Amino acid sequence: MPPARLAPDAAAFYAGQSAFTDPGALAPLYADLPDDPAQLARTARDLVFHRLEGEPLRHAVPRDRLHHDAETRYVDDILRLITERNDAPLTRRRAFGDRFVGVCRDLALLHCSFLRHAGIPARLRSGFADYFGPGFHSDHAVTEYWDSERGWLLADPQMTDPAVAGLWKIDFDPMDVPRDRFLVAGKAWQAIRTGEADPETFGLHPPADGPMFGEWFVAHDIRIDLAALNKVETLLWDTWGTGAGGGREMDDTARELYDRAALVASDDVPFAAALQLFAENEQLRTPKTVLSLAPFNGPTEATLR
Repeated sequence: MPPARLAPDAAAFYAGQSAFTDPGALAPLYADLPDDPAQLARTARDLVFHRLEGEPLRHAVPRDRLHHDAETRYVDDILRLITERNDAPLTRRRAFGDRFVGVCRDLALLHCSFLRHAGIPARLRSGFADYFGPGFHSDHAVTEYWDSERGWLLADPQMTDPAVAGLWKIDFDPMDVPRDRFLVAGKAWQAIRTGEADPETFGLHPPADGPMFGEWFVAHDIRIDLAALNKVETLLWDTWGTGAGGGREMDDTARELYDRAALVASDDVPFAAALQLFAENEQLRTPKTVLSLAPFNGPTEATLR
């Protein structure tokens, strides 16, 4: 198999830090990081505790961390919390009580930051995984990173801990997630629009607080994914543009917009088109201030850096 090729402009773009992944003044903490994508994924995993893992892993998460940590948008702030709780090198596995309490997005964000530091093009992808329960595609975020032999690969750093992978009976390499097990948002949208998939099987896995599933939810994930493809890696519950605010009704005009966006937020991302669509379409582009529908803290407006 010939080596994969990535256009120089796309390689440079995705190997550079964003405002969200830049460690800033805490960059010296990265000095001892490995440069292997799998080792970096496990390093991120060992610094973060998913806030829904408390019961299965038998760890009581302090309530203030449940409400606070996952509202942290930027890697430098995540690193600050981690090192305040334990100032050991980042390569040192933390006890559960010393970890940042986040969600899948935070694991992917940290992994992406580590990869970019190593000069490896990487980006967050928002979409839907089928491995959190039968018959349902759960809202999820993973890392997509460039492999010089095989091209873009999906990695799920959350599943690099064997104990967690065992809970969900993962039967694939978490550094090479099959693309039929994790559907990027645009691919999920296309499957729904062609009638291949039921929109009510895409969303937050039950039991969720209210009907958090359906066509409108997939459209929301397209906005999140398109933003991340432009290195604006927001919280998963930040919302803006057409369909913002948790509105569940969609008309034909909105559907046509997401038909266009789905062609970009796909498995094979057309780099120039992704940047152009985001730059030119105010209905999709992330504004300076977003509405954050935080699960624990409630709706707030948040101004981004």
